Amino acid sequence: MSSVPTGPVPPANAPQENVPAGTSAVVVGGGIAGIAAATVLAERGVAVHLVERGDQLGGRAGAWTETLSDGQSFEMERGFHAFFRQYYNLRALLRRVDPELAHLASVEDYPVLGPDGTSESFAKLVRRSPFNVIQLTHRTKYMSFGDLFKVNRKPALDMFRFDSEWTYAEYDDKSASDYFDSLNFPDKARSMLFDVFAHSFFNPEENMSAAELLMMFHFYFTRNPEGLLFDVAQRPFSTAYWEPFAQYLQERGATVECGCVASGLRRRQGRWVVDTSSGEIVADMAVLAVTVPALKALVDASPELHEESWLQRVHSLGLTNPFAVWRLWLNKPTEEGRAPFVGVTEYECLHNISLYHLFEDESREWADKCGGSVVELHAYALDPQLGADEIKGHMLRGLHDLYPETRDAETVEERFLLHQDCPSFAPGSDAARPTVETPFPGLCLAGDSIKLPFPSALMERAAASGMMAANCLLAPLGVAREPITTVPRRGLLRARRHDRAR
Repeated sequence: MSSVPTGPVPPANAPQENVPAGTSAVVVGGGIAGIAAATVLAERGVAVHLVERGDQLGGRAGAWTETLSDGQSFEMERGFHAFFRQYYNLRALLRRVDPELAHLASVEDYPVLGPDGTSESFAKLVRRSPFNVIQLTHRTKYMSFGDLFKVNRKPALDMFRFDSEWTYAEYDDKSASDYFDSLNFPDKARSMLFDVFAHSFFNPEENMSAAELLMMFHFYFTRNPEGLLFDVAQRPFSTAYWEPFAQYLQERGATVECGCVASGLRRRQGRWVVDTSSGEIVADMAVLAVTVPALKALVDASPELHEESWLQRVHSLGLTNPFAVWRLWLNKPTEEGRAPFVGVTEYECLHNISLYHLFEDESREWADKCGGSVVELHAYALDPQLGADEIKGHMLRGLHDLYPETRDAETVEERFLLHQDCPSFAPGSDAARPTVETPFPGLCLAGDSIKLPFPSALMERAAASGMMAANCLLAPLGVAREPITTVPRRGLLRARRHDRAR
């Protein structure tokens, strides 16, 4: 892991621990990015007002209370999230309220399942690159020694040549699907080794930048010193993290306001005024850490933000295809020895099966009490024309095929979610993507749709962008930065070439 630059450098005099008294900030958006920005600012003495339009913190990693038909309450989420070991900044954030990360448990394997009993394991791979890739390629059943000689060498080696400037110049206008085609991998090897990985980023392969895909390979596998496996939350995110974070921020003088909708920004006497459903909020600094549609709406409703080139950057952002989450409370247990999580390939509308009763306390208690199981099915990058019933039909057929013991189980309860609010990373989109810094003094962006100057993705990108936004706002005040770390910034082959050039 390495430290990375995160915006303007504080003045040359020794950085201060705290801002001048009375310094204030408004953070719009209470997801991971907004919480990260608010936390760093509040810790340095900024009077923070955090507003979130939803009823709870957490954003797309949030949870909310629902009630089963028997009267038992539970926390519903939008699907499990993998806390990879190289999520250095997210994990540093979570340690504020969970110093030992006791709410996270390690997962020993994340197998991939396909039709007719096909499977692939990522357990016990060596961590060091390129030996992890060599080991995986050597032990997979779906690629012969002869197949290796048919692989297109140049694009395959480009997995190890990641460099932000070079990779995006070379590959951003190509699709992930085109890149996979260029490798000339056997179809089965491609589906078992790559398809689940690609789907996990919500974007369909044919409409995802190959450069973004190569960055993901670099971040998660080819340059990741922590290994490919991850941790999961043993408790719902709300009780494990977001409720404690609300208290943590309030203890540092912050105001946390949920159910508050921001509708526009303007300047008044050098300060930011945010119009919200509960009134004006006036502050010295502002962070917009919201979804793509919410960001566009806020900017459009704020004439003072209509600087033409920046406005075009904001409007270049898009949403990818919908994703579905279907949680089932079944009256029968799943077969002993099932993995808590599996990736699924070659099934329509089914990309992941999560057995919540094997890792989350609420689901485990229900399963123990009722003798059943809590199964969650995920599908990513869905055809927008598909309806809920059609998606559920495909999901159920895949579940019954892969886990035959569920065929005769009755569904005691169910919750189905179908959302379309994850950012798109379409081919050619990187150059126009807005960054954390904006043309407007004291205003920054944060979120997993925002362009960062170092490799990062998903929840980690949200956390890192929020910290970077806080750093950018604090730097002119001479306040010390929040440390931000990432995996090595260049691929193994690119790094050696760079070192020789120096």
